[in-house]
Amino acid sequence: MNLFNTNENQKNNRVKELEKLILYHQKKYYSNEAEISDEEFDLLWDELKLLDSENDILKKIGSDLIDDKNYESIVDIIDDNEKSSSGTFEKAKHLIPMGSQEKAANPESFKAWAEKMNFDEFLVEYKLDGASLEMQYENGFFKKAVTRGDGIIGDDITNNALKMAGLVKELDDKTLTGGIRGEVVMFRDVHKKLYSDKANCRNAANGLMKRKDGEGCENLNIICYDARFVDANGSPSKEQPFDSEREKIFWLKKNGFTTVPICFCKGVDAVINYRAKIMEMRPSLEYNIDGLVIKGDEIDFEDADRNRPEKQIAFKFSLEEAVSILREVEWSESGATYTPVAIFDTVELAGTKVKRASLSNPDIIRELGIKIGSHIVVTKRGEIIPKIEYVLPSKNSEEEKSYSEIEFPKICSTCKTKLLDEGTRLYCPNPKCPKKVLHRLKKWISVLDIRDLGEIMITKLFESGTVKNIANLYELTEETLTPFFLNEESINREKKSLGATKVVQAIQAKRKISLAKFVAGLNIEGIGETLMEKLIDGGFDVLEKITSAGVEDISKVNFFGEITAQSLLNGLKECSNEIELLKEYVEIEKPQKEGKLSNLTFCFTGELFTMKRSVAENLVKENGGTVKNSVVKGLSYLVTNDKKSGSSKNKKAVELNIPVIDEQEFLKMLN
Repeated sequence: MNLFNTNENQKNNRVKELEKLILYHQKKYYSNEAEISDEEFDLLWDELKLLDSENDILKKIGSDLIDDKNYESIVDIIDDNEKSSSGTFEKAKHLIPMGSQEKAANPESFKAWAEKMNFDEFLVEYKLDGASLEMQYENGFFKKAVTRGDGIIGDDITNNALKMAGLVKELDDKTLTGGIRGEVVMFRDVHKKLYSDKANCRNAANGLMKRKDGEGCENLNIICYDARFVDANGSPSKEQPFDSEREKIFWLKKNGFTTVPICFCKGVDAVINYRAKIMEMRPSLEYNIDGLVIKGDEIDFEDADRNRPEKQIAFKFSLEEAVSILREVEWSESGATYTPVAIFDTVELAGTKVKRASLSNPDIIRELGIKIGSHIVVTKRGEIIPKIEYVLPSKNSEEEKSYSEIEFPKICSTCKTKLLDEGTRLYCPNPKCPKKVLHRLKKWISVLDIRDLGEIMITKLFESGTVKNIANLYELTEETLTPFFLNEESINREKKSLGATKVVQAIQAKRKISLAKFVAGLNIEGIGETLMEKLIDGGFDVLEKITSAGVEDISKVNFFGEITAQSLLNGLKECSNEIELLKEYVEIEKPQKEGKLSNLTFCFTGELFTMKRSVAENLVKENGGTVKNSVVKGLSYLVTNDKKSGSSKNKKAVELNIPVIDEQEFLKMLN
């Protein structure tokens, strides 16, 4: 979505869409059922913040009141999230609330934050990529180590922490009672030598620190960055052994704690340049970091106690990043759409060499302000997909003069129609463009999984004029296809083509099609099978309901916004002739209303033994049932293989008299 060229209605619809997505994924996270990465969640959060900075969701997510009456409810919230990994660890309250940090993923976001602060000098420290830990002291002696948990209550892993390097058992000043905050990390050489079977250092460290037997904790290190001492009421003591953030770090170091490196930067540009320097140094560090933490030098306990402190920010690397130089831009043609692809000097990310990344659409090029010759920051989203995050400022005006503008294609390379630049998409608007028709044929074959008809064959059939639209596929005969499999000599010998027979059978086997596959197969921009299933679940379960609906109706469905709804309706209108032709050959199956699980609702929690949870949920839907994400009044069954679990879902099911069944009982219901 182009955030800079939307009208008010589009903006409001996108805000509503983001609210739903954030609440949905936050709920999934606390149910230990996360469907997206932290980085992807941060992108949703950042977009909502950009569109509606005062949105209530931004203030409520993850927040809980810190008082005794909420203690039990807070424990319930984190039960599902931590119980599987923490076994029977006791719960403990923090002395220093561990809220979430504001995040900046690029210089523009950081500048916007910095302008509000008016700091004369920024204190900059590494953002460690490990697991947060609070060490609690009483009269100078170490008493307890507590994991982050939900930021208020975590697991007491004292015995494990005692084995870790960096733990100080006794402070110089025996009058001090309070907490020291640090990060449990695994050094890279330890990971390489002993735990290379784990995906990364953070995963390995998290697994070890939560082991009940504490085995392997001696291979972990605690690196510290915060401290606070409290009075008898648990409030910050008026007598802290330090007067500023920098003195706090020096005090920690003086008392034997391993601390994060710090740097003092005067001005925003100095911070940005320091970050670029650390990015280049990052591969040589002995432990992983995923950004920098920026704050002022003044200690502000009131701000630190907020769910998201305002006077400090995580200036993230987002993911593993590298700096390179853009050399050229190629335009990839997929159907009617022209997608810019950046070609840059080769860099190494997540263990692989990378020199190409999609620029997605024209608006991304404009928003980045990228040119040929620009110095760029490249990441790997999810450690898989390369992406250009932002452009570094040029070192001087002479260097900038050497940069050149990126040229956009103007004319369709196939039908010579003038391309349409809508910002979020550069494409050929000609509905009869041969390239567009061929791409739709390939999409139909892919969605319906017609395996015996490959891309090479469908291209030959299209270029020969044998197949001009999807409906033509169902008119193919063995006689028509044989010349594409056998030469003239074989045909004259009256040989039959086994390949031709297989293709005809494969196509004819796909005459009954679900509505989701039917629409997804039409290759409408941004509309896939999963999204269509959401629309069907929202009540648009026959094609006529969709085509007769308005944008406003469809945009009310979860995961749909105004832009997506408009794209769907425009696409269906463009394909109207194709749809009418297809109706003579295929039957769109109506969603199954009756089945073995009709009128029943199910919620799944915990691990399933014989299948993935998504498979079990599909079984419910296929048999006429409904899936719920949480335990609510009226739920028919909670399915779990740990009926004795003390998780919040199990407790709520008991409170509401909802039957709790295991996987075997669920499968028996399906016979």
